[in-house]
Amino acid sequence: MFKTVLMIEKALSDADVELVTTLHGDEKVSFVVLMQPRGKQDELLRSLDDVALGHLDKAVHEHDESEEEPTLASESLAHSLRHLQQAGAEATGAVVEGSPLDRLKEVVEENGADEVLVLTSPHFVEEFFHRDWASQARHKVGVPVLKLFASDS
Repeated sequence: MFKTVLMIEKALSDADVELVTTLHGDEKVSFVVLMQPRGKQDELLRSLDDVALGHLDKAVHEHDESEEEPTLASESLAHSLRHLQQAGAEATGAVVEGSPLDRLKEVVEENGADEVLVLTSPHFVEEFFHRDWASQARHKVGVPVLKLFASDS
C-alpha cells in the first residue's frame, strides 16, 4: 500500500478526490490528511494573490473569514476524509496547530510515508519567493513532495 501525507487548506472537492486517488493507478493508497487552514500570518500574501488573480472581492473580505477558521477547518477535514473513504482509500487526519512543516515532518516519520502531496490554490507571491508549503517541505521531510492545484469547485 502506498502511504501519502496530504496537506490541504480547504475541503476536497470531487475533482480533488479523483485527482489524488488516481495518481498511482490501481495501487491502493492510504492517506494521512493534514488540514492547515491559512491563518492570519498569511493574510497579506493571500490578499496580494487575490489581487494578482483578479479576485478583488476576496481580498476585501479576507479578514472576515478568518474568525470562523477552527470550526470550518474541522468540518472541512471531516468532509475530506469522508470523501476519500467513499472513493475507496484509507484516510485519517488532523487539523494542524502550530508549525505546519514541523507537524508534516513528524507525520511523515510516524507513518513511514512514501510521499507528500500539497494540494493548494495558487499562491503566486509565496511561490515566487519559495515560501509555499511544497517548496519548504522539499527541504524538510525526506520524501518526494508533489504540489497540485486544488479545483475551484
